[in-house]
Amino acid sequence: MSKIDKIAWTHVVDGRILAARSRGKDKFYLPGGKREPGESDAETLVREIREELGVEIAVESIKPAGTFEGQAHGHADGTLVHTTAYSAEYRGTPRACAEIEEIAWLGYADRPRVSLVAQLIFDHLRDSGRLR
Repeated sequence: MSKIDKIAWTHVVDGRILAARSRGKDKFYLPGGKREPGESDAETLVREIREELGVEIAVESIKPAGTFEGQAHGHADGTLVHTTAYSAEYRGTPRACAEIEEIAWLGYADRPRVSLVAQLIFDHLRDSGRLR
């Protein structure tokens, strides 16, 4: 069994969460990605969100939002993705950059449109009253 370590940004506004879809992919996921060697979670979050969405995370506002693990979408059975999620404020206007083809504000009804681990995060956010 292999494991992918990922950092994700949970940015929820008015009951909807900002999600991204990479070019050639069929599912949305939460913005973020894999850490580079030696990077902290915060450094990974800042770098990935800048690359994917063109905005600057306010480092002082980063707060843990949970840890989630499940089957990695599009990978062989038994490949797990371990996602550590954070909320944070930002500066700028989110837009699709780098490998991101589309961004969208999704509600709980959009759950089938996201990756399996993102579905776990959607469930957590709905149960906590943040996602509608």
